[in-house]
Amino acid sequence: MKSRGGRRWDVVLLDLTMPGLGGLETLHRLKTEAPRLPVLVLTGHPEEQYAVRALRLGAGGYLTKDCAPAKLIEAVRTVASGARYITPALADLLAAAVSRREGPPHESLSNREHQVFLDIARGRSMTEIARKIGLSVKTVSTNRARLLKKMGLSNNAELVYYAIKHRLVDLSVEA
Repeated sequence: MKSRGGRRWDVVLLDLTMPGLGGLETLHRLKTEAPRLPVLVLTGHPEEQYAVRALRLGAGGYLTKDCAPAKLIEAVRTVASGARYITPALADLLAAAVSRREGPPHESLSNREHQVFLDIARGRSMTEIARKIGLSVKTVSTNRARLLKKMGLSNNAELVYYAIKHRLVDLSVEA
């Protein structure tokens, strides 16, 4: 993939908190258009929230913004070389995901449903979510209904409880 100026990119550093499409959808589109383009996710979201999902979508690595500068340099070099950069904490998450026959219910959600799920868990209204991701309120409500069904939940209170219990949101930090 090339930049507007025609230069080839060596690595893309991608934050998951972006207006519009959001980071996961951007990652998906990047990997669809340029499957060999190395992408390193550098975000404020803890690994429990998005790391496994990002790797499944083709990210070469996942780091949180509180990492040491030397780790960031190491990760960029590793991903640029075509290898994956996996932290010990992420290795534990991956091992747990592999050892489970069936993943937790939230792992069955589409990327859009997952985004809506986390936004609801953070207390955002349907209107706020729709505005944030550029969809109609009706579409967001449809995503909510689908995710509740997939996860076996009945209402937003159960959804918030699930998200907190599984450490998928940090309510002390607005994302």
